[in-house]
Amino acid sequence: MLQEFKVFITKGNIIEVAVGLIMALYFQAIIDALLEGVLYPIIAAIFGKPDFRAIGFDIGDAFISIGLVIDAVISFVIVAFILFLVLRGYNKLKADAAEDSGPSETDLLTEIRDQLRANNS
Repeated sequence: MLQEFKVFITKGNIIEVAVGLIMALYFQAIIDALLEGVLYPIIAAIFGKPDFRAIGFDIGDAFISIGLVIDAVISFVIVAFILFLVLRGYNKLKADAAEDSGPSETDLLTEIRDQLRANNS
């Protein structure tokens, strides 16, 4: 069982996934601070409320909090946009690295084949 666990833990990109997950958790703290410290107070001020979540209305004894819905939408859009930017940058770096890495395996095999043909002629 210990050997199977060793194979499992070293197989694939489990370490990279773990590092990515930890980074995402701390990145979420940055997003939360940006939303809570900057964006939500601005929106609350626009609506003339002291707290963002106070935006809403009463129906009978119930309070309908539009602020919570706006909160969820804004959080989703900001996180999606930032992830888009991160992935866009990552894909560009990855493409640049692939271009800088030299000829592909197919190119090398084609070159070897052509040299072998030239030597046999």
